[in-house]
Amino acid sequence: MINRIHIFGASGSGATTLGRELSEVLPHTLFDGDDYFWIEKFDKMREARERVELLKEDLSYKNQWILSGAVCGWGDELKSFFDVVIYLYVPQDIRVNRLKAREFLRYGDEVLPGGRKYEQSQTFLDWALLYDTAGMEVRSRVLHEHWMSGLSCPILRIEGDNSVKERVGMVIDYLNSHKP
Repeated sequence: MINRIHIFGASGSGATTLGRELSEVLPHTLFDGDDYFWIEKFDKMREARERVELLKEDLSYKNQWILSGAVCGWGDELKSFFDVVIYLYVPQDIRVNRLKAREFLRYGDEVLPGGRKYEQSQTFLDWALLYDTAGMEVRSRVLHEHWMSGLSCPILRIEGDNSVKERVGMVIDYLNSHKP
């Protein structure tokens, strides 16, 4: 069994959702990178060193785990921890629609024009729109491809607008065909 799985992609690609679903069918514990990145979710960031130390400590208590969410840049020293990396790519229009819906679910009318969270939400969505076109300076496909080129473990790429069930099936098939 592959024990240490990392799932990531652009914001809105479904890494956390896939990780959650896989942790229901595999004996793996799910760790969400956002829980380490943020002191107060989406408001106040932790220092990179603290994120890594907290995450390394938690991962050390489990033999089988799934880490969802990109750690590019701040968690590069974790690259050697992974048995497999799953990279998710979803077309921009689908991702942005997911993110808008998620923002509204989290904050309701506050993300609408005139709302208390409107500017914050727009800044986030503008950042998310950069994924397909930006270079190495922000979280982008270019940055993720570069980061993956430095991995020593296998990479499973899942591209397109697959259902969660389809993605779970793809991962399970991969894990079954790549038993150590």
